[in-house]
Amino acid sequence: MKPRALLPLATYPDASADTVPGYAISVAKQLDADVHALALVADIPDVANALSRVLLKLPEMIREAEATSAKRAAHLLDAVKREAAASGVTATTGEIRGETALLADEAAVNARYFDLSIIGLEAGNDTSRMIAEAVVFGSGRPTLLLPEQRKTGAIEHVAIAWDGTRVAARAVADARMFLARANQITVLTILDEKPLNEKNAGERLAQDLQSRGLPAKAASIHAEDCPIAETLQRKAVELGCDLLVMGGYGHSRLRDFVLGGATEGVLGDLRLPTLMAH
Repeated sequence: MKPRALLPLATYPDASADTVPGYAISVAKQLDADVHALALVADIPDVANALSRVLLKLPEMIREAEATSAKRAAHLLDAVKREAAASGVTATTGEIRGETALLADEAAVNARYFDLSIIGLEAGNDTSRMIAEAVVFGSGRPTLLLPEQRKTGAIEHVAIAWDGTRVAARAVADARMFLARANQITVLTILDEKPLNEKNAGERLAQDLQSRGLPAKAASIHAEDCPIAETLQRKAVELGCDLLVMGGYGHSRLRDFVLGGATEGVLGDLRLPTLMAH
């Protein structure tokens, strides 16, 4: 059974970068996966305030914003079709319309019916960031985050951020389609960032992967005088890794959702393709 990947595409107020369709199709080809590209199109409610209609011409502004969103959606979906045809990847396209504040949650609901979500996460793109957070924490499926500034080539060397927790274990399980195709796997454990339940947690995971025929080894690193996400990503890049696998940490506090430090850091400054699972 072929895996199926969902590609949610932001259109308003910030649109996904033009590089996203090509990168996503490249990953799908490596995984022998089908892709469904889903454009999230803005449907902005009318404003009933009569004074606003006169002074600000809000109805016209709303129609212009919706037209811009629809135009971006068509552009991105056409790019997906072109890239898929050129790569021999089976791709379908669709769109959903809704209020901009609700579209990210709609993407998460749709993602529950796929094996993987692929999201372009560009620096300064708040819309893509909102979609990424919703899908990571609301879909129950793994999410592959692709940075804009780094083209995705063959994913051969995979790094795993491992601390022995439930969330990290879920991420490893969800990454099996990448691990099975890797020619090198490095288990990264930060020793002095927080207490670990097992001192040899990294070695134990590496040995388990080796017993399954996977080319894994453990690498212990020390926390640096910088955010934990920077340490993880910098080490992965130094090792020549093509993908970082990590758990997405977060919890509810009052009515706000609070992200873990490493999760916040990666979402805010993505430096290499990262598979995140919660």
